[in-house]
Formats: sequence, structure tokens, C-alpha cells
Amino acid sequence: MQTKYLIAACLIVVILGLLTALYPETGASILIVAALSVLAISVFRRFTDDKDFVTSIFLIALVVRLIFGLFVHIYDLREFFGGDALTYDYNGSNLAAYWWGTIGINDPVMDKVMRMSSSGWGMYYLVAAIYSIFGKNILAAQSFCAVVGAATAPMVYYCSVKIFQNKSVGKFAAISIALFPSFIIWSGQLMKDGLIIFLLVLAMTMVLQLQEKFNYAALVLLMLSLGGIISLRFYIFYMVAIAVAGSFVIGISKSTQSILARTAVLVAVGLGLTYMGVVRNAEVQFERFGNLETVELTRGDQAASAASGFGDETDVSTTGGAITALPVGFIYLMFAPFPWQVSSFRQAITLPEVLLWWAMIPVMMMGIWYAIKHQMRRAFPILIFSLMLTLAYSIFQGNVGTAYRQRTQIQVFLFIFIAVGWTIYKERLEDKKLLRTNKRKAFERSLQARRLAG
Repeated sequence: MQTKYLIAACLIVVILGLLTALYPETGASILIVAALSVLAISVFRRFTDDKDFVTSIFLIALVVRLIFGLFVHIYDLREFFGGDALTYDYNGSNLAAYWWGTIGINDPVMDKVMRMSSSGWGMYYLVAAIYSIFGKNILAAQSFCAVVGAATAPMVYYCSVKIFQNKSVGKFAAISIALFPSFIIWSGQLMKDGLIIFLLVLAMTMVLQLQEKFNYAALVLLMLSLGGIISLRFYIFYMVAIAVAGSFVIGISKSTQSILARTAVLVAVGLGLTYMGVVRNAEVQFERFGNLETVELTRGDQAASAASGFGDETDVSTTGGAITALPVGFIYLMFAPFPWQVSSFRQAITLPEVLLWWAMIPVMMMGIWYAIKHQMRRAFPILIFSLMLTLAYSIFQGNVGTAYRQRTQIQVFLFIFIAVGWTIYKERLEDKKLLRTNKRKAFERSLQARRLAG
């Protein structure tokens, strides 16, 4: 145990050393990382018996994200890895300045942000809040995202263990999320993807907790996570809401008391989201964006805006067109970029990860099949959410880069099934080995008995 604490201490020293290297620019980042890390570790250790593992996996995930983020920052590679970070920085800075009364804003885009009617307005508010406290500092905002991204790994551990009651599954899934390159890339920068992934896992974990036992803290966290999701990517909210509602309808127990408790939770969540204005914002954004014509415009822009676009000849503005686009979109979403279609250095550096992902697909299918057969009620929320988001992205994604990036929102749950499949595969190998050993011992006993008899 002392060795594990020593490792944790070394990781903390590495974190602070990396951030101190660019001081005073990193002063705010050091404060954010230290404060949020202490809070996260305290919470994670309180709710598990495997305290050393959740601490270690959080710190390891944090270190690799901070290293990647500093690499991007020092060499000015945000445009290469994720240009959206610069947009969040610019608009968040303007919003913070407006709050402080130093500028007036006549920009129609910012007007929508302030009215919370633009797509992804929550990211601008988050950046503006950080800048209001620490001043304009993109590294500070990026460090906040890195801590949240690192916290996803322990959350995946909790979610996996709650569903499958197996710590080996939880550890495999958590390690995968902590170290898989795409998760590091999208949560190590000032991007909303890492925040969305964390909120998705948090929401599903709270659903599982509430199915077992009513808990006010879990109820509040569920509502906050749903509110955060709609502020970052509104259409995902509907899919999560369906998964949440469906999981409570199905439940894990058919007793009258359990049914009444689940109904009470659904009512409380609905009233809470309505009171917070989440339902109203969802309706407004759905009216603006929730139709196939808008999807077609967005998809067409993606397909035509870069060399990595695909399916630009497909029209998804009708139901028939959307169904037609589904198979090709699914293939690109789950498997792109393809080695034979690599046309840039940015795509080439993803190939090792993509090939590893392909190799995991059979194991993932084994895990999904096991979940459907043996843990359908517990796994229902992540199964139905993953299915709906996969179908949605298959229809309106038209760019390889965007598909690769947004695939992580599905992969975060698919890695849980990969962990299940891998655990089953290892157990089968161990059973075969044990069977061979038992047969050999039985043969040796039989041979010895014959010798004694002779």
C-alpha cells in the first residue's frame, strides 16, 4: 500500500512540475488542478472499497491529459487538434467582459449565447465563469476540462461495477478510458466532448444508484448532469432522457414498492428539469434544429467543407434518404478513418488506435451479447442510449474527423462491453486450462492405479 501512495505522490509532483514550468501563466491552472483533484479523489475514495485503484487511475489519466494539453499549448497546435477551443476561448472571453461591463455586445451569435438559445451555449458560460475569476487564461480553462476528463475513468469503474458486479470489468474499462488516445485528445483540450462524456457516465451511474435505492444526492446529480448535457449538446439530452425513463420503467425489481419509488424519481426529475428551465430550452432548440432539413444542411456542410467529407451526394432531408444514408454512415462512424483512405498527417496518426479499435470489436460483441442475455435490466440505459446515438450520428455525420471525435461519446460505454467480453474470454481460457489440468491429473491417477494393480 505504501508503494501505491508513493506512486500517487510522484504523479502529483509530475503534475505540479509540468504546470510550474510555464509559471506564472500556469498559476491559475495549478490552483484549478489541485483544488478539483483533491475534491475528486476525496469523493471517489469515499464511495468505493478499491480506494487505491480509483486514486491511481484518476491521477494517471490526469497526468497524460495535462502532458498532452501542455504539448498542444506550447507548440500552438489547437488549430491542428481542435479549432473549437479557440472559438470557446474567444466567445467565453467576450461573455466574461460583458458580465464585467467592460464591453457591449451587438454580435447576433453572442446574443443567442446570452439567451441560452445557441447550440453548445453551456461551454461559453463555463469559459466565461473561469475567466471572470482568473482572467482570460485558456490554459486554466483547458486544465478544468483535463480534470473532468480524468474523472471519467473512475466514474466508468463505478458504472461498470454497478451493472456487472465485477471489479475486473470495472478496472479494464477504467484503464481503457484513461489511456485510449482519442479520450486523451478530446478531454485534454478546451473542448466540450470530454465534459459531455463525463456527464453521460455520471447520469447513467446515478440512474443505476436510484434504481437500487432512492437517494437525494443521486437525484440532484442526475438532474444537474442532464441540465449540463443539454447546455453542451442538446440533442443528446433527448436520447439520455429516453434511456433514463426506459430504465426506470423496466427497473431491476418488480415489487410494488420499487415501482412506486421509480415513478416518484421520474416525477421528481421531470419537475426538477422543468423548474430549472431545461425542458423549455430543450423545446426551443428542438424546434430550431430538430428536423431533417436542418440535419441535411449541417451534414452537407461537413461533407463539403473538407477533404475528409463523405456522402455529400446523399440527401437526408427525407425519411427515405435518412434510412438510405444509415448503413454507410454507420460504417464510417464506427470504423473510420480507413487506412486506404488516409489523406493527411492528422488522419495517419490515428491509424494505430483505429486498428486496435477494430481488433476489439469481436470482444465487444461478446460483451454486448452477454449483457443482453444476463444483465439486460441493469445494462438497459447504456444499451439503448448507445444504440440511439449510433443511429443518429450515422445519419447526420458527413466528415471523418467529426465522426472520429464524436465516436468517443459512444465508445465510453462500448468499452464497458469490451471489458465484459475480455473478462469472459479470459475466464474461458482459464476454464480450458483447468479442464486440461484436471484431465491430466485424472489420467496420472488412473495410470498409477493400474501400475499398483499390476
